[in-house]
Amino acid sequence: MNSDNTTVDRAQNGIDTRKGWMSLLATAKESALQDLWQRYGKNPDHDWLRAPEAGGVMVRGRMGASGAPFNLGEMTVTRCALTLADGTVGHGYVQGRSKTKAEIAAKIDALMQTEAADGLRQAVLTPLQADKQAEQTRRAAKAAATKVDFFTMVRGED
Repeated sequence: MNSDNTTVDRAQNGIDTRKGWMSLLATAKESALQDLWQRYGKNPDHDWLRAPEAGGVMVRGRMGASGAPFNLGEMTVTRCALTLADGTVGHGYVQGRSKTKAEIAAKIDALMQTEAADGLRQAVLTPLQADKQAEQTRRAAKAAATKVDFFTMVRGED
């Protein structure tokens, strides 16, 4: 595969945009994120703008694409913000109560805004994206195995 296709694939996966990598980090399995971060091996010095803290957020939903919004319920989220030595700010928002996962997400967010982005993308984000796609494929295959096709047989008039 040539580099042009790789660039297109990454852009379609969303990991080349801040929104894409933040979403991926927020929903990644904590164990996988910690393992990949440790293998990456670079832990930048930072100062806290907001230390990791857990809290609740209201999740809103809609029925269909145009229904009126309603409060679905609360979800636990952990957030933090930090600044690197060069002044780059990183934010981490993750599902659940893991302060460690939020800290790693904030560090990755900050580093993705620096010249370290390409190495970090290759070492952490691309494997996380591959894991996510493999899980989606596995779930789709499991759902497809239970698919029932209904059809109507036309009976002749006697």
